[in-house]
Amino acid sequence: MAATESDDTRTMRERMLAGDLYIADDPELGEASTAALDLMDAYNATTVRQGPLRRRLLEELLGSIGEGTEIRPPFYVDYGSQITIGARCFANFGLVALDVARITIGDDVQLGPNVQLLTPTHPVDPEPRRQKWEAAEPITIGDNVWLGGGAIVCPGVTIGESSVVGAGAVVTKDLPANVVAVGNPARVIRHLDD
Repeated sequence: MAATESDDTRTMRERMLAGDLYIADDPELGEASTAALDLMDAYNATTVRQGPLRRRLLEELLGSIGEGTEIRPPFYVDYGSQITIGARCFANFGLVALDVARITIGDDVQLGPNVQLLTPTHPVDPEPRRQKWEAAEPITIGDNVWLGGGAIVCPGVTIGESSVVGAGAVVTKDLPANVVAVGNPARVIRHLDD
């Protein structure tokens, strides 16, 4: 497999950030993940009365977070630094945002409880998977999107602005703006008026 050839001199982090196959069991990536998990654990240990501390921890953990955005703990990430969240967003309990690739969330987005944003991918071929190669594809959530409780967004998916994804839906392909999508795999059942 060309992507795993030994003549590639990039670090595993460089490969990961490029969206190419990489091995996560790498000291540099391990330290970045450990630092993120420390911040994540600190955030998840806060109480609702510790708003300023929560904000400070999220600003340190995430790539960026807009004003007025609230994420209710528990909140789970791989690195945190690959996540950007716009203004006035709300994520209910149990958000899983595995940010091996970039996760971009627009303004005014609503995420129900136990939503999963999953960027990691693994080879279908068993041998590179056994050798621990993996990759990732970015996820983009447009402005004013609502993801219902338990929705799962798969690697490489973009959801257009003002769309609604029903509870428990599994989004495997891009969704346009202004639609309602439900099911597994998610399918558009309604187009919304502007």
